[in-house]
Amino acid sequence: MRPVWLACWLLAFSGSAAAVERVVSLAPSLSEIVVELGSADLLVGVLDAGERPAELKNLPSVGRYGQLDMERLLSLKPDLLLLWPGSVGPAQREQLKRLNIPTFVAEPHTFAQLTEQIEAIATQLGRSERGAALADGMRQRLAELRQRYRRDQPIRVFYQVWDRPLYTVGGGQIISDALDVCGARNVFADLTLPAPQVSVEAVLQRNPEVILAGDQAQLDAWEAWPQVTAVMNGQLLLVTDKGLERPSAQMIEATAKLCHLIAPDR
Repeated sequence: MRPVWLACWLLAFSGSAAAVERVVSLAPSLSEIVVELGSADLLVGVLDAGERPAELKNLPSVGRYGQLDMERLLSLKPDLLLLWPGSVGPAQREQLKRLNIPTFVAEPHTFAQLTEQIEAIATQLGRSERGAALADGMRQRLAELRQRYRRDQPIRVFYQVWDRPLYTVGGGQIISDALDVCGARNVFADLTLPAPQVSVEAVLQRNPEVILAGDQAQLDAWEAWPQVTAVMNGQLLLVTDKGLERPSAQMIEATAKLCHLIAPDR
């Protein structure tokens, strides 16, 4: 029996199972998956949000994150859209539904879901064998990392997304699963929002052993709270690999780097 989330993905794809020829990706992570599947030749347009893979440098843009250029998208005559719900606003998502273009909706919350998603996308692109091989390799690497970094008592981690206001990641975000792979636990894993706003007081109360952020100034600000275990032990760690923010196959090695950052002794 298929998990509920996978059933939703498959139901979202309203076209036939035949391989497609003109694909528009509406999220950088989905664009990367298509490249990883050796199918960049099928992409005719992408939504821009940050740096593109080299293979997609000259592809037409269909807008930027949160703002889709509907006219440009239609001019490309796609027979498949790859959609991450958060990359397009609610009103434009409704417009897309009315266009009746076959759409594959993907929003993985765990690595298990991500590997299943990659295999499902590969099937739609006519690259089933490539997808199965890629997913199997990901599962094997994840198993190795879990074994290497497993702890009876997970390290308590606060993952800071932004500082003004203070944002973190919730338990349903795939970064929380990456922390789990590393033998760590998101101290705000009980929160269901993808990027919940929290208070400094809440962080102090949960007393993380490690604080992660992508900006050194944000980390330095925690020195004002020496009673926090992470500050006391000098565990204010800078995350430099942006691959953690893009759920595709490359996220596995980004997670390996995260694990080494958190627990270099392993």
